[in-house]
Formats: sequence, structure tokens, C-alpha cells
Amino acid sequence: MNNIGFNIKRIREQKGYSQEFMASKLDISQASYARIESQEIRLSIERLQKIANILETDILTFLDSSKLSIQTQTNTNGAYGNGYVENLYIENKETLKKLIQTMENENQYLKTEIEFLRSIIKGDNNP
Repeated sequence: MNNIGFNIKRIREQKGYSQEFMASKLDISQASYARIESQEIRLSIERLQKIANILETDILTFLDSSKLSIQTQTNTNGAYGNGYVENLYIENKETLKKLIQTMENENQYLKTEIEFLRSIIKGDNNP
């Protein structure tokens, strides 16, 4: 799954740039820029290239999340680092819950099918 807006945000934050800074460089409002990062609007190739130039990176970096590093920081006295790991964990947790539920539903369906087929094999016409 490509999350271009999320990747732009991560790189922007790694560079220490604010949304206001990016918006001014792009000649748009901060609210419009926020919509880019939240993927509420589609980006043209030209706009994407301009963002890449400002962030001194390649457009492909926005498309490939494997190229993005996650900053690590020691958790001291309950403090959190930059929050990416926590956010990714929450997003992945929700996705995994959905996958598990889907698999459980599929398993239940298959169990029902197996019971039905066993009843046919045994010659029981009323499963």
C-alpha cells in the first residue's frame, strides 16, 4: 500500500520542516498542504516533484516506505520518541485485527463445509 502523504510527512518531519514552511515554498495555504499529507487531494507529478525538491529527495522515496528510516530513541520515564513506531503499531494492530477476523470467519465457513461433506460421505442426507 502506497501512503504518499504519510511518507511526505515523515520526510518533512525528519528534515525539521513545518507544514507552514512547506506551504510557503509551494505557494499554498497551510490547510491545503495538510490536505496533501492526509491524502485528501490528488497530487500532480509536477507538485510531487516540487515537494521532492524542497525535501531534497527523489519522488520514488514517497512511493516506497521501505526507504524511510524510523528514528529510534530510548524510552525513558515513559517518554516516547517521535511517535512513528507507536502510530505504525496502532495501524498495524487494526489491520491485523481485521485480518484475524476474516481468517476466523473463513475457518468457520470451512468447518461448516467439512461437516456438510462428511455428512454426505456418511450417507446422511440431512446435514
